Amino acid sequence: MSQELVLGIYVFIMAIFVGFEVIARVPSVLHTPLMSGTNAIHGIVVLGAMLIAGSADTPLQHALGFIAVVFGAANVFGGFVVTDRMLEMFKKREVKKTDDA
Repeated sequence: MSQELVLGIYVFIMAIFVGFEVIARVPSVLHTPLMSGTNAIHGIVVLGAMLIAGSADTPLQHALGFIAVVFGAANVFGGFVVTDRMLEMFKKREVKKTDDA
């Protein structure tokens, strides 16, 4: 294994641990702003995956690039759904008025 590959695997594993710890400690009040920030980051990830998939040379690279685009897009769409659901919780609900007269 090359030293570059080992370093890449190390960074990936550390990112998993750090990401889990950061997300686990976020209070629910900060969840919506955090999600909007991660949606922007995932948009950049999808763009990068598209560029990598477009410059792929082998069928394996094409397949991995396609999978990366699909997973990144699913992450973006899911993030927007969760953000929209969270924002719905903060909207004022309309109270139905009944006529007692």
